[in-house]
Amino acid sequence: MIHIGDATYYVSGINNRNSSFWVVDADLDLHNSCPLPRWNPPNPPNNMEIELRPLVHSRACFVKCSQEVKGTGTYMPVACLSTNDSFVYVLTGHGSTYIEYLEPSCGYLAVTPRPWDGRTLENASYEDVVKSMRIGFAVRFPYPRESIKQCLIESFWPFHEVPVSSKEGIKLRIVISLLGDALFLRCALDVIGFPPFLSVVIITVYWIWKWLAALCRFILAPLAMLIFLAYKYWKTRITIDAVDKFLRMQQMIGPTRYAYTDITAVTSHFRDKLGQGGYGSVFKGVLLPGNVHIAVKMLDGKSNCNGEDFISEVSTIGRIHHVNVVRLLGFCPEEMRQALVYEYMPRGSLDRYIFSSERSFSWDKLAEIALGIAKGIDYLHQGCEMQILHFDIKPHNILLDNNFVPKVADFGLAKLYPRDNSFVPSRALRGTIGYIAPEMISRSFGVVSSKSDVYSFGMLLLEMAGGRRNADPNAASSSQAYYPSWVYGRLAQQDNVGEISAQVDTEMHELERKLCIVGLWCIQMKSHDRPTMSEVIEMLEGVADALQMPSRPFFCDEGHAHTENIYHLSSELTEISQEDMSENIGV
Repeated sequence: MIHIGDATYYVSGINNRNSSFWVVDADLDLHNSCPLPRWNPPNPPNNMEIELRPLVHSRACFVKCSQEVKGTGTYMPVACLSTNDSFVYVLTGHGSTYIEYLEPSCGYLAVTPRPWDGRTLENASYEDVVKSMRIGFAVRFPYPRESIKQCLIESFWPFHEVPVSSKEGIKLRIVISLLGDALFLRCALDVIGFPPFLSVVIITVYWIWKWLAALCRFILAPLAMLIFLAYKYWKTRITIDAVDKFLRMQQMIGPTRYAYTDITAVTSHFRDKLGQGGYGSVFKGVLLPGNVHIAVKMLDGKSNCNGEDFISEVSTIGRIHHVNVVRLLGFCPEEMRQALVYEYMPRGSLDRYIFSSERSFSWDKLAEIALGIAKGIDYLHQGCEMQILHFDIKPHNILLDNNFVPKVADFGLAKLYPRDNSFVPSRALRGTIGYIAPEMISRSFGVVSSKSDVYSFGMLLLEMAGGRRNADPNAASSSQAYYPSWVYGRLAQQDNVGEISAQVDTEMHELERKLCIVGLWCIQMKSHDRPTMSEVIEMLEGVADALQMPSRPFFCDEGHAHTENIYHLSSELTEISQEDMSENIGV
């Protein structure tokens, strides 16, 4: 027998391992169909050394209410104890033993512990509570805390006594897992003999440390790892984006390599032919996505370009970006199927306009086109890492966009040389008849250099100004057969070389005179007498009155008696060059 409060209990079992024993209410009428427990205090004292306390954390509370309680699942009616004026209920849910949770019309009758036998349920009925009362419950020995072992037993007993199968058991195990270490610390401090105030400080510090550690482990650490992974992903994404951007820029800056199957696809199997040149045919194509129109030049066997030289030239020329130079978009290096992909110029070549029967451009527009061509050639000579010599400047290789902006095109004969190298190998001596500089025929006129392109540009300027080809065997008079000689005679007085004729000053347009004078400067026989392309640009941008007439070339003698032989001289140069050089390269 043992007395707990004002009630007497039978001791039905003792457990020395966890220092507890099992008790059953001695005053409980086991044969009564409607028993009421005898343990009345709703909140017994917490001092374990003074009074025993049930080794349970769940209780069934009997309450008596003056009004009927409806609509709640917590208040389970006890019909056998209720009357017309009073209503008895049993509460087994959370908070049922605390007076502040009761209805205003209700008061406590009695309280009984609920054993951890796995059969207790949330909001159990009166019949379930009666079964628990008849089974009994466990209580601790009335011992003072004298060892750490006892603190361990007291703090973590649910892990040995409470069945895992019950819902309440699972909840209690979770609570003890979170609070058991703090309870053990408090017990251990009591055993050691720490003062109560110091124990409170130590426990408070421990709780702060524990929850900070839990916060760091379960929140801050995963958050830091997430931030780190996000940062690494962001850095990796930036690197990948930078590489993609670089590759896109490289694709924009440098030419793209195409397979022959790609070339056939973009040209629709070479359906739309734009023209035929000395080194291949040009076809119109469309690049997807974007429907970008392109001009594809298929090189034939006459190009005589091995694969290494082809790639070397394409890689350098493909990086040229100038408003007056046609952009190389791509290439196909397959043997016997080499191709160059250029941007498409919808207005075609310049020769379609300057040699037409009716003048297509005003003098202002013609001068603007001439200046654009000069800037494009000067960029090839001075604006690239390697000096690019075109060797085939002619109207046919000047293309026009929608706004008639001129672009130097067709680098089929172009070669790359260091800018400080004045020597050009003999294999570079090639071009189109009528535009070839004299030094490319005979070195007695000078060395082959960028001045050779200046000569070709001069011939182009004269053709633009005159609207006719420089050498015309079908001219109305023999004195007009070779246009450079004829225009020089118009500009210069026969007795005052270097001065502009007053008659010409009134008959020729100012811009026509400028183009002719600059053209004559460019076609000087000796290469060192010609201006550079930079100087040509300055002359074209200046006023015509500031220009001086160049020296008389050898093809312009003192009179007109021999002008009919000038065309024959051009024919002789043609025959010589046809033996040693390539033919016209075309579009």
